[in-house]
Formats: sequence, structure tokens, C-alpha cells
Amino acid sequence: MQVTHLISNTVNWQQYIHFVNWQQLLTTISEKLIILIFFTILMLVFRKIGKALINHFFKRYRQKYQDTVTEKRIRTFHTLSINVLSYVLWFFWIYSVLSTLGVPVGTLIASAGVFSLAIGLGAQGFVTDIVSGFFILLEKQIEVGEYVQINNIRGTITAVGLRTTQIVADDGTLNFIPNRSITMIANMSRNNMTAMIQVGILPETPIDQVITIINQVNQREIKHYPDIIGDPKVIGAVSLPDGKLVVQVNITTKNGAQAKISHDFLALYLAELNKRHIHLPSSPVVFNRPPEK
Repeated sequence: MQVTHLISNTVNWQQYIHFVNWQQLLTTISEKLIILIFFTILMLVFRKIGKALINHFFKRYRQKYQDTVTEKRIRTFHTLSINVLSYVLWFFWIYSVLSTLGVPVGTLIASAGVFSLAIGLGAQGFVTDIVSGFFILLEKQIEVGEYVQINNIRGTITAVGLRTTQIVADDGTLNFIPNRSITMIANMSRNNMTAMIQVGILPETPIDQVITIINQVNQREIKHYPDIIGDPKVIGAVSLPDGKLVVQVNITTKNGAQAKISHDFLALYLAELNKRHIHLPSSPVVFNRPPEK
């Protein structure tokens, strides 16, 4: 009886095999694969042509406007345009693939019901990213190449996209920040900066003599630094929260030059004070400055 059952199953499988039109099935699969390959190649070609046109347009525009502010603006919209191109091409490629496979995309979306609601709720964050990114660009809050602090991340902007903003932190980490999560932006590339130099002193240190020496160094060296704006301001003796006494000097500089000015003048002050035999603390320097770009 088992042999009879086995023979019956074999006959059924043979009927199923003969029932399928394998030639037509292989032809259909081949046609679908060719169409999918065609759409993929077409997307890659459009992507290459689109990027070439965008790069050419922004290259000519960059040659026309040479100032620094416009350059940053051009770089921002350059990266944004490539970002938009990629989103558009991916959308049409996915739509073409689904249509080729016979998936009724329009009907599927229209009749999704609860699933469309779930997709809408899931896409809410995506829409918020786009809206937030739009207002960031509209209000010119940040540009590519600027040094900023976004939330608790400080670094240089490398790209502003429709959904995310990319920032390279001071330690080299590339951060992708969703635009909807940007609650605070501190742009340190728009205004002049202040290099704050604090030289530690002892209670018995002759403060008037220290200030006189610092003023002499400033008068002698300031002409060698064209990035310094105006005269340095010697604040005088200041008590820090940790109890240390310092003489603070504020020097207004062009944006991006504050770190070098701080390093150089700190070294000049210390060298001159040591040369004049001014006794300083064993750990003499408290140095507070913005991070280097």
C-alpha cells in the first residue's frame, strides 16, 4: 500500500510539473530581470549626469562669486542639491521596480488603511526633519565649513541635508544629527572672537608690574598680528572659582585666529615675566579659550 501511495504522489508531481509552462515562466522572469537591470542602469546614468550638471553649475557660480560668505552658502546648497537628487532618483527607482514586479503601488497605498496610518505616523519624524532643515537653511543659521556647536556637539559643518546635518567634531568624529533634534545652534564663525588669556599670579606678586609688562609686550608684538582687531584689554587681577588668582587679558581677533593668538601671547607673556624675574605659581597658567577650529 505504501508503494501505491508513493506512485500516486509521483504521478501528481509530474502532473504539476507538466501543468506549469516553464518556457513562459523563464521568459517572463528574463523580461523582468532585463527591465530591472535597465532601470538600474538608467538610474545610475541619471545620477552621474545629474551630479555632473550640479557640480558644473556650482563650479561656475563659485567662480563668479569669490567672497567667503557666498562660498560657504554655495557649498551648503551644493551638498543639498546632490542630496535631493539622490532622494528623487531612489524614489523613482523603487517605484519602477515595484511596478515592474506587478505591485499596484497606487492601489496599495490607497487601500492600505491602518497600515497607511502607521506609515504616516512613522514618517512624521521624517517630515519634521525636512521642515526643520528647511527653516535652518532659510534663516541661514549654519553653512558648510562653519565652526558651530549643535546641542552638545562642537565641530565643523560638512553637509546640510534634507533630513540630517553632518558635523565633524574636534576629535574627528563624523556626527549625523537629525534636523528635528537640533534645539540649539551656537555659530562661532559669524562674529569676531575673543582670545582670553589668564596668567596665574601669587598674592605677593606685584600686580602693577605684571600689568605693565603685559602692556609692553602687547605694544611691541601687536603689529606682527594683523588678525588682532583693536587694542588688547587687560582686565587685571581676577579670582577664579577654584581660588586661583590670575591676570586676565582679552584680545579681540578675526574669526578662527583666536587659538593662535592665545598660544602666542601666552608664551610671550610668560617669557617676559620670567625674564624680569617675576615669581609665578609652580602651575602658573590657567588658559581658557574656545577650542581650535
